[in-house]
Amino acid sequence: MKRFLAATAACALMAGSALAANVHFVPNKVNAAMWVDQGTTLTESATIGGLGNADVVINMSATANASAVCINPGKGANQPPGQNPAPVTVSGTQTIPKGDITNGSTSFVVTTKAPDNPAPGSPGFSCPNENWREVITDLSFTSAHTTVEQLGVTELDVSCVFNPATANGVVPSQTVSCR
Repeated sequence: MKRFLAATAACALMAGSALAANVHFVPNKVNAAMWVDQGTTLTESATIGGLGNADVVINMSATANASAVCINPGKGANQPPGQNPAPVTVSGTQTIPKGDITNGSTSFVVTTKAPDNPAPGSPGFSCPNENWREVITDLSFTSAHTTVEQLGVTELDVSCVFNPATANGVVPSQTVSCR
């Protein structure tokens, strides 16, 4: 019976060491991330701590106002401005293997994928007619949502608002509000 209890306690300790205790940004501020608007993608970089000994999955989705042009199929170079499509949501994921976690901390850089063209949900009459092709040329990001998962459990969940919406380049930290 003593061996059974000792083995059960050892298993419980090993399982506990794989779980995160208090995942947080380093320094321990919710808006410690750095954001870069790269035109049609958004990149977030930060360091997180309080991790357990398991792979980490960072998921980020971002909502943006899109700017678009219309391409004339016969003259390709004719690009009058399109009517801006509906807001666009893009996302990206980064997986960090447990071997890259040092003393419960790791850095990450996650970038969204570029949006589909034409944007899903955009009206069918954005361009002069259905023969023209709408192409998104820029995204001005208005918000982002990031989750950090270990062992399938969300350990950190942060939503940020960009006010004003982003312009290409580094997003000034004073324009980012996170909770």
